[in-house]
Amino acid sequence: MKCGVAAALVLLGPGLLAGGCRGEDASPKRPVATASALPGPSSVEPGTVTAKGTFRPAATAPPGTAAFLYDTTAATASAAAELTLNSAGEHTKITLAVTGFDPKRTYGAHLHVNPCGKDPKAAGGHFQHHPEPTASSSPSNDPMYANPQNEAWLDFTTDDHGNGKAGAEQAWALTPQHRPYSLVIHEEKTKTGPGVAGTAGARVACLTIKY
Repeated sequence: MKCGVAAALVLLGPGLLAGGCRGEDASPKRPVATASALPGPSSVEPGTVTAKGTFRPAATAPPGTAAFLYDTTAATASAAAELTLNSAGEHTKITLAVTGFDPKRTYGAHLHVNPCGKDPKAAGGHFQHHPEPTASSSPSNDPMYANPQNEAWLDFTTDDHGNGKAGAEQAWALTPQHRPYSLVIHEEKTKTGPGVAGTAGARVACLTIKY
């Protein structure tokens, strides 16, 4: 393949997964949205989805690109990511591995609702298991909904070589009607607290998840 983007997907079943990165402890006055607090979509059959790609600068990315790099100062020309989502029953698990990013730096990373595009905003807001019904911003920043139990936070810190990993489990599964379509990497660690929960600065890169 000569397009500069390596994108491969393996679908063994309709299930998915979401995860969380544990950042600073939030102390919202209201209880956070969790699988036990609100009714959510029913689970799906067990399955695994893997998406991987080498990020391509958005300004020169050709049609069909699946992995976009928006900030060329935050990663090398060979920066890449591999995302694996697994669903079984009412539980989901996710693993993320990246290469080619700035060394010794912490990035925010979340699952988002739309596929990637040349415009960093194309991926939309964060995927939420229980979507905030009155959200007026993208992503929403109410800690009742913007939290690592209801969303999929995968913050990572790179090593001396610019490589990083993240992984988490959630107490809910995804369905074909309610699942994420991209992973977005942000320039900063994910924040918590009212008014800033879920924010992590500008979007650095995006990897589309195909089913």
